[in-house]
Amino acid sequence: MKTINLFEQGVFKDKGFGKLLVHDSPYFRILNFNFEPGQELPVHNHDVEGQLSILVVEGEGEFLGADNAAIPAKTGDVLIADIAEPHGIRATTRMRVVVTIAPTL
Repeated sequence: MKTINLFEQGVFKDKGFGKLLVHDSPYFRILNFNFEPGQELPVHNHDVEGQLSILVVEGEGEFLGADNAAIPAKTGDVLIADIAEPHGIRATTRMRVVVTIAPTL
């Protein structure tokens, strides 16, 4: 077992967003992204089967989808999607998110 404190290890950056690989295994991957207001993870998708979740741990912004369609996102919100579906994140306040990626086994 291991414990990681996102508030202690996850960093914010003035240029580009902060990124922390929390866990990586054949079963799932956990990433922490930290955004300052206005920063974003551009809409993208992955050419694999599986699902992802994006949990807003702190702050507010938008989940982005195909054609930059925006869904409001605030602390406690979770987006769940197929990993092949276009997805991204845009912060309107300082925002901390946890992304979990689970490939099809």
